[in-house]
Amino acid sequence: MKISVKQLVAQADQQIEAIDPQQAYGLLNDANCQIVDLRDIRELTRDGKIPGAYHAPRGMLEFWIDPDSPYHKPLFASGKRFIFYCSKGWRSALSTQTAQNMGLTPVCHIQGGYEAWKAANLPVEAVTAKS
Repeated sequence: MKISVKQLVAQADQQIEAIDPQQAYGLLNDANCQIVDLRDIRELTRDGKIPGAYHAPRGMLEFWIDPDSPYHKPLFASGKRFIFYCSKGWRSALSTQTAQNMGLTPVCHIQGGYEAWKAANLPVEAVTAKS
């Protein structure tokens, strides 16, 4: 192996902005910000999510960001500040770096992810599975 996941995340962390859960909570109702949950739908239905977070599965993120992609989501062309998160902050660090490299700005991620959010006793909302 040429580079480990730990090394990839460490490299990303040097190039991106990370905010703590309290900072993210302070932006929760800011109309110019959008919190984006990158976790798998099974994680959302099992553990809940940050209230108002937009679900963008990690595997589709680049396709949803790119305006030339047939999968593009207009939200990502809105000019908002995007705050990504995942479970621990690893996927969101890599996603933030990728989005930034694609030209999506401003973008950051929640250091420590959803686990840090819950550990800070910040609000969560349940997600029900679609049938």
